Amino acid sequence: MPDTATLILASGILLLLGIASNKLSTRIGVPVLLLFLLVGMLAGSEGVGRIDFEDYSLANSIGTIALCLILFDGGLRTSFKSIRSVWKPAAVLASFGVLITAMITGLAASWILGISILEGLLLGSIVGSTDASAVFSVLRSGGVSIRKRLAETLEVESGSNDPMAIFLTVGLIQLLTGAVAPGPALLGLFLTQLVVGSVAGVLVGYGGVWGLKYIQLGAAGLYPVMATALALFSFGLAAVLDGSGFLAVYLTGIVIGNRRPVFHRGILLFHDAAAWICQILMFMTLGLLSFPSRLMDVAGVTLLIAAVLILVARPVAVFLCASWFRFSFHELLFLSWVGLKGAVPITLATFPMLAGLPGASVMFDTVFVVVLVSALIQGWTLPPAARLLKLEDPEQHPTPVTLEISSLRDIDGDIVDYYVEPGCRAAGRTLRELQFPAGVVVALIARDQEIIMPQGRFQIESGDHVVVVLRPSLRTQVDQYFSRQSDSPEPEPNPEALNNPSIPNRPPK
Repeated sequence: MPDTATLILASGILLLLGIASNKLSTRIGVPVLLLFLLVGMLAGSEGVGRIDFEDYSLANSIGTIALCLILFDGGLRTSFKSIRSVWKPAAVLASFGVLITAMITGLAASWILGISILEGLLLGSIVGSTDASAVFSVLRSGGVSIRKRLAETLEVESGSNDPMAIFLTVGLIQLLTGAVAPGPALLGLFLTQLVVGSVAGVLVGYGGVWGLKYIQLGAAGLYPVMATALALFSFGLAAVLDGSGFLAVYLTGIVIGNRRPVFHRGILLFHDAAAWICQILMFMTLGLLSFPSRLMDVAGVTLLIAAVLILVARPVAVFLCASWFRFSFHELLFLSWVGLKGAVPITLATFPMLAGLPGASVMFDTVFVVVLVSALIQGWTLPPAARLLKLEDPEQHPTPVTLEISSLRDIDGDIVDYYVEPGCRAAGRTLRELQFPAGVVVALIARDQEIIMPQGRFQIESGDHVVVVLRPSLRTQVDQYFSRQSDSPEPEPNPEALNNPSIPNRPPK
């Protein structure tokens, strides 16, 4: 057993290698989760690191905690507006889509591997869901920018489809071990997962919003810690009550993120860092758990299963489930291709090992290779697929500077960064001409490498980043100033102008 100092040194080295992998990923286009897995494999007992690790129970615990925080971070960044616009297709894909994918893949696996139908369906269920950590990683930091509705559908689907995958996996394991009989008991297991997970997640979310708003902690660093505690509490509460902890923690994140608690930006930054650490730790741990020699033994047949999953099962599920929701043919093709697999299938593959099922080690190795193939083929080809199908969004313009209100109390204020596009109402006009309503102040303007403290005569130009401090109730009105003139109605007149003829009522057209 290595001493504490050696473990700390190894942890630091692995984290640094993970960060280097992320940098390499952005340069050569390889999905970062694949590189994290490869680093873990290289550090394992059959790699250069020679770290002997075969504790499936510990790996399951690490993967579960890491996924909990990754899903919470994803929920914090998912808006109610996004959910309202895509909840129907996302919900159908997260339930019936996973079921159809699992059935087709499972029947194929049963025939290819020569195992029973129930064992094949178990394997299909393990790889049936779209992995949230993989989707969040690719869509938010993988260099691919797709149409908003597509991205939102994929994010909400991947964040909410774990209950179905877990239900199918746990249910089939119980059938194989004789712990439960098919029928009402199995259906009750699924409904309990769904209902208890949803109720626990929403209740903890709204309770957490109240606590973050009214409990004055006195130190800024405690607010992100309290948010983390709420995430863990939500997951644990749902799991103890036999519900879906993954669904609960995702819903808790959504509620807290949309209610903008005290120190909101600090909470987001903290959990962004936590999600990255969890991704590195989780994928490297799962990489350590693998044995490349065993993977090679199952590589041939696994490639056939992966081909069925990627080219048949996922596309059939998407076209059957999402065709009803006004997606174009190209969009359906892209949704079919983004059935990314990641840590969830590998974590679920430890369940048969823990249950002592015969052939569980072969199932684990098969799932591991399927995840590698999915990450390599699907993850690597997402940007060219988006370009080929003409589904890319216009280039995003990240702000070169950020401004935030640091307050340990709830305040009626917000900071918004607007990018000034050509044709925008504000482009080419001075602040005095725009006459923003009372309660709105332009704090600064970033132009190229320069930060400008604007005055009334300062003219806004295309390409500027305008940082505005405003009351949240005025956000919709101010949005109109920075939208294209054909995309929104004319902003309402400044009420102060009604009694002052020297101030124009509206911004000039």
